Amino acid sequence: MTHEDVGAEDVLRTSDPYARGYSDDDFPRVQELADGVYSYEQLRSAGDERFTTVSFVVVTSEGVVVADGQGSVEETRLLVETVEDLTDQPITHVVIGSDHGDHTAGNSAFPEDAEFIAHPVSARNLEAQAENPDRPDDAPPIVLPTRLVEDREALHLGEREIQVLFLGRAHTGGDLVVYLPEERILFMSETYLARVFPAMRTAYPSEWVEMLERAQAMDVELYVPGHGFVDSPRVLEEELEAFRQATVAVIAEATRLHGAGYTVEEAIERADFGEFETWGLRESQGPIAVQQVYRELEGDLSLP
Repeated sequence: MTHEDVGAEDVLRTSDPYARGYSDDDFPRVQELADGVYSYEQLRSAGDERFTTVSFVVVTSEGVVVADGQGSVEETRLLVETVEDLTDQPITHVVIGSDHGDHTAGNSAFPEDAEFIAHPVSARNLEAQAENPDRPDDAPPIVLPTRLVEDREALHLGEREIQVLFLGRAHTGGDLVVYLPEERILFMSETYLARVFPAMRTAYPSEWVEMLERAQAMDVELYVPGHGFVDSPRVLEEELEAFRQATVAVIAEATRLHGAGYTVEEAIERADFGEFETWGLRESQGPIAVQQVYRELEGDLSLP
């Protein structure tokens, strides 16, 4: 399926797979976005809610680049097997767009000789996770990056150029995105959550908005989210703007409550995010977002 067929313009705007008429058997959902370029959507659970985690696959004549794995060894192994069905080329590079476990916990399922690319901040976070004395003995190994990208770097594999970019702190302190300049496709990892409430546990709220605006200013036809559905280019561009507006609205509401003198606990109870109240994960992520905006306002973003 090419990206022209990804979804009608009147597609239901939701991250809920069941509201869209999907069943668990419809996943993983693989779509060809351009020649040799694929999105891979797999369901994951957060409490009672189900939504997709998106991986990005680029096939070249000199190997395959995968951006973001899945949240377990089993799920990432299925991703690897799917890539093997798509091409005879081996996976040679894995880009860690987000260092969070739902995108990295299964990385040991990738080939051992693959090059793992991350931002220095993400590398430090992964090292800290690996060295955590409370880490369960039976937990899968954490794969540490073998190549760091602090700003931008271009991979030239065969005839294809693949740019790995850091557009600023956003969902984490080390978010990387993957840009295909010829195809004009940007995989945004967890900096873009389609119809999923802004998840700010490790976020830099105001910088996140600035990062999204940098992405919107790029020469991009297709923006690919790290969670939510991969729809048509027009839908995804509209949804990226909706996500930016959601992030702005969260910051504005928490800032209003902070300015009114409410404690963070009171603000969590009083917060009203308007049209974004219906977005996926609002109940779990709303309180966290308020807390993080309060930390930013008080100069207490003690993150890398």
